[in-house]
Amino acid sequence: MKVLVATEKPFAAVAVDGIRKEVEAAGHELVLLEKYTDKSQLLEAVADADALIIRSDKVTAEVLDAAKQLKICVRAGAGYDNVDLDAATAHKVVVMNTPGQNSNAVAELVFGMLVYGIRKFFTGAAGTELLGKKLGILAFGNVGRNVARIAKGFGMDIYAYDAFCPKDAIEAAGVHAVDSQADLFKMCDIVSLHIPATAETKKSIGKDLVGSMKKGGILVNTARKEVINEDELLALMAERTDLLYLTDIAPDALDAFKAFEGRFFATPKKMGAQTSEANINAGIAAAKQIVGYFKDGCTKFQVNK
Repeated sequence: MKVLVATEKPFAAVAVDGIRKEVEAAGHELVLLEKYTDKSQLLEAVADADALIIRSDKVTAEVLDAAKQLKICVRAGAGYDNVDLDAATAHKVVVMNTPGQNSNAVAELVFGMLVYGIRKFFTGAAGTELLGKKLGILAFGNVGRNVARIAKGFGMDIYAYDAFCPKDAIEAAGVHAVDSQADLFKMCDIVSLHIPATAETKKSIGKDLVGSMKKGGILVNTARKEVINEDELLALMAERTDLLYLTDIAPDALDAFKAFEGRFFATPKKMGAQTSEANINAGIAAAKQIVGYFKDGCTKFQVNK
């Protein structure tokens, strides 16, 4: 089988070596398409690929139409909204992600941005501390659990809400479970978002939720920009000069948010998974899942139906 690694933003060399080792040891061929600059290059490369490994690269219906032999596509990372799942299902292509591989990297970034923001962006002005602050975690999956683990080291009071995670499972992790996301925003000084971008969550974080936060409230988004209602958040930040928004996903209205100097920060590029460890772990996990699928039909991490 031909396994194509198509990455506009390439894996680290050591990750590629690990992917190659897994793929070739199983008797498959590995082909690389790195730093491509035009969609036509991807369309040409997938034409005879049996399997595809991607990062943030977009797998659209057009790409799937061109991939006549494709059987499986693995997104090296947790999110998979860059893949057209309905089109993949129509083309009988199995789509998987690699949950958990980037979790610690994303969680550490949350606190990197928090310390930077809460200390007034290191301008020399007096900031405040994380010790004793109430931290709300919206969605208690792999990343949320790592955020909670790190927050304990800062001495924070930790709360979480997840519509799909039982309360007793949250409490068992030493975290206070709350009844709703509305309660989470009302009671916490800081809320960290870890929800996927779905029909239900897109533009769900806006004036009502963020506006209910305490004075000096901080919103941290390392999830997806689509979950933010940007128009409402911009209007709210204009009204409430105490709010702080930190994100590693540049908003569509980036210039408008930049007007809130000292109260907004966005990393130049999405940085959540940008560590050597996460890069290596996610890439090798993707390769192992492809090998497992071809060997015994394992679909444990399939995300389409």
